Amino acid sequence: MPYTLYYSPDSANIIIRTALEELGVPYNATFVDRAASQHRESAYLSLNPQGLLPVLTTPEQDEPLFETGAILIYLADRHAGLLPTDPRARGRCLKWLFFLSNTVHAELRTRFYTDRYVENAAAIPSLRSGLAARFEGHLEILDREIARHGQMWLTGETMTICDIYLGPLIRWAQLYPTRDAIAPSTITALPHLRALLETLAARPAVARAFAAENLTGHPFIDPVPGFR
Repeated sequence: MPYTLYYSPDSANIIIRTALEELGVPYNATFVDRAASQHRESAYLSLNPQGLLPVLTTPEQDEPLFETGAILIYLADRHAGLLPTDPRARGRCLKWLFFLSNTVHAELRTRFYTDRYVENAAAIPSLRSGLAARFEGHLEILDREIARHGQMWLTGETMTICDIYLGPLIRWAQLYPTRDAIAPSTITALPHLRALLETLAARPAVARAFAAENLTGHPFIDPVPGFR
């Protein structure tokens, strides 16, 4: 039986959808209408009590899967792809996966929804500015890491779940918050990172995943807003 991916266009589910497309495994997609607050209804909260996307269900698991990084590891292990089997390469991939999940994604979420993290609205501009500076520092680290390997991908010569995770994070940073997003020139100024994003965007699995959510334009460089 196939997986079921719960999604809202241009949410973190696009990362999981891309992984599913890359692995070539069948799945169903169930739309969650965030505009109608379906993600806050009891039916969805029974899948993920945080009310967040993505959620992936499979008959092989007794509970729904959530947390983007966890789902990526599960899929890569289950289908023997997108995660190196050599222990040294696997460890390298996992450390960068958790950097993307626990540091980059978490800080971007704080920057997108800053009002949820501060009591005084006057503190929002300062916090967002600080997080923007940190994000730019993260990008420089990533650019140097790609260059260090002398390859196209973040952890070496083959694409992994890290690259699939990285692309959408950079996409969203250029889109949100809508009046205070990261400038595309910040991305294009980093040659190794830009080359990775261009190569990732050209993959058929990425095209299929973005088309399925009606997302147009370049996926990762100066992107066109979707629906959030």
